[in-house]
Amino acid sequence: MKLVELYIQEVMRRLPEKNRDDIALELKSTIEDMLPDDYTEEDVREVLTSLGNPAVLASNYQDRPMHLIGPRYYDLYITLLKIILPLSVAITFIVLAVSSVLSYSGESNPIEVLLSIVGNGLGEAIGTAMQVFFWVTLTFAVIERTVSTDSQTPITMKGKEWTPDDLKDIPYIPKEKRISKFEIFGGLVWTIIWSTCYFKASSIVGMYEKKDSGREFTPFFNGDVLIGYWPLVVFLIALELHLLLKKWKAGVWTRKLAIVNAVYQFIPVLAFMFMFRNTELLNPGFIDRIQELFNGSFNFQWLYLTISVALLVAAVINSYDGFKKAWKHGDGSAASI
Repeated sequence: MKLVELYIQEVMRRLPEKNRDDIALELKSTIEDMLPDDYTEEDVREVLTSLGNPAVLASNYQDRPMHLIGPRYYDLYITLLKIILPLSVAITFIVLAVSSVLSYSGESNPIEVLLSIVGNGLGEAIGTAMQVFFWVTLTFAVIERTVSTDSQTPITMKGKEWTPDDLKDIPYIPKEKRISKFEIFGGLVWTIIWSTCYFKASSIVGMYEKKDSGREFTPFFNGDVLIGYWPLVVFLIALELHLLLKKWKAGVWTRKLAIVNAVYQFIPVLAFMFMFRNTELLNPGFIDRIQELFNGSFNFQWLYLTISVALLVAAVINSYDGFKKAWKHGDGSAASI
């Protein structure tokens, strides 16, 4: 009976002390009933094998799962992590980047500031991801142990078990037409970066030169004139955010969305051409310094035309890409117009 006593001991040490005596007697009686009258050690081994691992048996007595998150909640758990983790990490990085840019006084090297933002941003993002992972996992672990159910069938985001009727609520989206979350978050980050830089342009955008007296910064823009265009810039920011919102809600390229995207691609280009036709927008000190470096041969009109053409080409490419995706069939072939 030594094997039986050791088996019972292994089960009991995993149970609350107040329940051990009663369960030990019950388990010993069960084992004795399962053994033949003249049992051998081999008979005992067969009985204990049929009862299974002591840890599993102890878990059954307590009606407590041996896993952190079981099959019923696992898919829901992973789905929420995929939604919450990228969102929280993106928000953390954006807040850190914006606060760093807004607090930038122009005294530090911009490259060092950029590297600092990236390094600190990655550190903060990892910390946020760990916090989110911990709390979401803890929440589901608590649910796993407090919500009693006999079924281990996975549940959906609606909190119910899956049925074929759930397929009716899921639109079919061909891979070629999908709008990725990365595209939306990337667009949001870009909008925040350039809009923040606009309002801090007088201390960020310009020429940095190292001289004997120290580092010298010459602003590219005339700050007072540039800020005078703030209503137009706010309008452009609102347009970009509106387009990102429409992409997020649609989740797929449609012909209507492609048209809206094309219109929104060309509006910033026209705004740039309108703003930079004003020669007073550039800082006179910056113009003088550039002409000094290039012996008076630098043509700002050619720079304006080059940037305008580049922006127009980029707008055409982005517009075409939207139309190409919107006119795609699920099989990858282009639809007839």
